[in-house]
Amino acid sequence: MNIPLSRDLNEVVGKRIVFKEAGRVAIEEFTLDKPKPGEVIVETVCSLISPGTETAFLLALPNTPRRFPMCSGYSNAGVVAFTGGESTVKVGDRVVSQTSHATHVTVDEAKILRIPENLSFEEASFFALGSISLQGVRKAHIELGESVVVLGQGLVGNLALQLAKLSGGMPLIGVDMFDYRLEISKRCGADYILNPNRTDLIEEVMDITDGKGANVVIEATGNPKAIPTALKLAGRFGRVILLGSTRGTSEVNFYRDVHKKGVVIIGAHGSIRPRYESSHGFWTLKDDTILVLKLLSKGLLKVKDLITAKMRYEEAAKAYDRLINSKENTLGIILQWK
Repeated sequence: MNIPLSRDLNEVVGKRIVFKEAGRVAIEEFTLDKPKPGEVIVETVCSLISPGTETAFLLALPNTPRRFPMCSGYSNAGVVAFTGGESTVKVGDRVVSQTSHATHVTVDEAKILRIPENLSFEEASFFALGSISLQGVRKAHIELGESVVVLGQGLVGNLALQLAKLSGGMPLIGVDMFDYRLEISKRCGADYILNPNRTDLIEEVMDITDGKGANVVIEATGNPKAIPTALKLAGRFGRVILLGSTRGTSEVNFYRDVHKKGVVIIGAHGSIRPRYESSHGFWTLKDDTILVLKLLSKGLLKVKDLITAKMRYEEAAKAYDRLINSKENTLGIILQWK
């Protein structure tokens, strides 16, 4: 894919998505500064909206900054357009970076990664959510043949389910309140799909696991009401991974659901990582992201089915509205910038 690059920085007027206040999305112009040594300017091709985090920030839900105006996004894929001098990357390189939704982003060259040649920009834009899911799955220490339940089959939950499968999880049980998401999960490798609106979730999971409960439960909804359910689904000495960023407080019977079963609860926010060196089950953001890009390029992590729509960045307000109000038929939205 040949992307025409801006040739003169003075001719560039950048545009970016801004949350002006709770519930209001706008496009604003900004001026690009000349990159400093060690920095590059990336001309964005596409960016992936992170549905859970970004809509929570937009709506000022509990456990969010609630500070406006706010630039959003952290899943940018594009092409290096300008460098700040001698650089390890060159103009024209296809790269990803955890930067915001904008026509152009300035980023430390140490914080960008090249996109594998056979990988599209759209697929590559899943790098950030893939790495978030991966660090949570790593913390579960899944052994071959252990049963895994993933609560929530949004983007992070679906990717976590796929990574649990690659880790040897069996059977894999995807849970969500929307059949649209569950059908996609089935195509992505779920052995069972359960809708708690249609079935007794605890009874079904116990039946699937021969009455033992799940070895691993990954909570990926961010709904505080799902935490007690996750603990009930876990079997004796089970592990509950809190992958979703919970927006509120939960009420838990710790004696019954944790203490008596010996359940281990593991917080798995993406920020809890080693800074400099990876070790067993505890990898740096860079190493996890490199692996996610490799898995995507080899077709071992499938994301094409997760893309519900590709929309021009000018339609950002409509895209966020769709993610908030049409969850029953919307999963992932790619914003197109070129």
